[in-house]
Amino acid sequence: MTADPVPGRRELHFCSGTDRCHAWLYLPTTPPEAEPPPVIVMAHGLGAVKALQLAAFAERFQAAGYACLVFDYRHFGDSEGQPRELLSIRRQRDDWHAAIAFARSIPEVDGDRVILWGTSFAGGHAIVTAAEDTRVVAAIAQCPFVDGLASARQISLRALARLGVAAIKDQVARALGRPPVRVKVAARPGQVGLMDAADVHDGFLTLLAASGFTEEEVHNEVPARVALEIPLQFPGRRTRQVRCPILFCVCDHDSVAPAEATLRDAARAPRGEITRYPVGHFDIYAGEYFEHVLADQLSFLDSHVPNPTTT
Repeated sequence: MTADPVPGRRELHFCSGTDRCHAWLYLPTTPPEAEPPPVIVMAHGLGAVKALQLAAFAERFQAAGYACLVFDYRHFGDSEGQPRELLSIRRQRDDWHAAIAFARSIPEVDGDRVILWGTSFAGGHAIVTAAEDTRVVAAIAQCPFVDGLASARQISLRALARLGVAAIKDQVARALGRPPVRVKVAARPGQVGLMDAADVHDGFLTLLAASGFTEEEVHNEVPARVALEIPLQFPGRRTRQVRCPILFCVCDHDSVAPAEATLRDAARAPRGEITRYPVGHFDIYAGEYFEHVLADQLSFLDSHVPNPTTT
């Protein structure tokens, strides 16, 4: 581990496959006699990196007495992996398991009390990972991606056709050893992208601004091949296999991960809890509803995984 210039966190790496993932470790201030804190493993959504507002969540959890391990997937952000911005669902889920294994090895935390926190596309990863790892003690799925077809239906048929053509071209380029054919993650109207609802691009800009970035400073493109995978993914079907407490934070006007699908799948979780917000997909990363969702998440954690006394 090396010192990070941001007070209160360390930067570190852990291995996933043949590459290293970059992570931030937040540790709460505790008295010497306190038990090690629970640790929340956290990652971002579709094509996003930890620098986009995840620190705001982690700092609040840290202040409440929880440790946080916040990581970038392989191919993204500060993590290794080529080609850059490759969005592989299988690799990202492997990264989640690698992050959890690493979190359990950190001596300053309680490795028997690992909590998962995923937002948007990572909300789906958190559901699947919690179903697969029965040692996880709690999970939070924020505006989660649960149903690939439901999300695909949010894109116009014309845009879907253009996206499909780009995905096929990318697969051909991959077979020929050529550079990837890329598409936008958050698209403006008329652009080819994985998300193109009317509120997406403005919401993305709001997320960037809250994180201190401009559009020019962030990679908003991924190899198009993932567009062939997303409609076939249904992480919400795994909710019935999640045995730990799991909180679903649902945006009622979500144009990316439709609320109807999330509510349907959340109802099947044996120990599921649901909170709802009258906003869109990007509205809970900053401002009024950021505070609402954090309060609900902290209440959930306090109920199910109370932390040791902090100073």
